[in-house]
Amino acid sequence: MADQPRIPKPTARRLSLYLRELESLLEQGKSTINSTGLGAALDLTDAQVRKDLSTFGQFGRPGVGYDITALRAELRRIMGTDRQWNVVVVGAGNIGTAVTRYPRFGDRGFRVAAVFDADPAVVGNTVAGHQVLPVSDIQSRLPAMNISLAIIAVPAEGAQQVADMLVAAGISGILNFAPVYLSVPDGVAVSSVDLARSLEQLAFEISADLA
Repeated sequence: MADQPRIPKPTARRLSLYLRELESLLEQGKSTINSTGLGAALDLTDAQVRKDLSTFGQFGRPGVGYDITALRAELRRIMGTDRQWNVVVVGAGNIGTAVTRYPRFGDRGFRVAAVFDADPAVVGNTVAGHQVLPVSDIQSRLPAMNISLAIIAVPAEGAQQVADMLVAAGISGILNFAPVYLSVPDGVAVSSVDLARSLEQLAFEISADLA
């Protein structure tokens, strides 16, 4: 397979949006869509859609547009979600439990393979069919479990230590729900979800509109 160009983060985020929209269109029974329609659904220009997709090859036909099924398959291949990824969840509190129980991970190519927590009162409980394991076992258990991705859903004060343990166990991608910056080595990707910050940004935008 030819080397794939490195995807800039803004483009990667848009590819995810395209993929979600294509899946929604398939559920609606649609078979084709053009760049204008795809862009309008996501508040993007048709030129932006064409530019993003042309980074990876020639898709679509003039006057017809994109075959939704074929384009969805290509985007999944490009993004690496055309295969199954095992995921570890660290933190079995409210967020971690909700993530573990999310029913559509499997449809997206992800499978929760293990759940860890530091609370002795939680360790041994079952969450969505997974027995919660002690955080102290991360480095001894993960290397044999073929897991590259992790979700951190622990309090801020424990997140960096958990990240260090995950990296030492071979994890190369982390989705971080803890409201703290994580320091990781080069080659380890981190995507942070800060719910409070997102709400602050929404509040700012609404306040600006009301001013």
